[in-house]
Amino acid sequence: MEIQNAKKHHLHKIIELDKKMIGSDHRKEEIHQAIKEERCLILYEEEEVAAFLIYHTHFFDCCFISLIMVDPAHQRKGLASSLLTHMSKISPTNKLFSSTNESNESMKKVFIKNHFKKSGFVNNLDEGDPEIIYFKKLLNA
Repeated sequence: MEIQNAKKHHLHKIIELDKKMIGSDHRKEEIHQAIKEERCLILYEEEEVAAFLIYHTHFFDCCFISLIMVDPAHQRKGLASSLLTHMSKISPTNKLFSSTNESNESMKKVFIKNHFKKSGFVNNLDEGDPEIIYFKKLLNA
């Protein structure tokens, strides 16, 4: 298992994984920009992109993980936790935020397991499924 910054040559595989998960490639420009700005991490397992994470610092000048995707063939192996642990070490700010839908039980468990605390809710993004904001205070930034 290896975590590294995504490079231009990873773009197609990352877009394909995202498309597999959400049924669309509408985030391809966002992914491309994140790779260009070195804000996209990938996790290799068995010589393939098994998971990726995208972050930015536009959330009140704090680091915000906007996307974590794990290939279904590699889920339940701790890959999301590995990405969160790595991000906690390299975060450019001492506050790390992320979010998930209230209905996403598995991701809520991942956040709790990785010492993130609930920080608030945003309604009206997905009808009837509020977004839960999670927060983790870091000592290293």
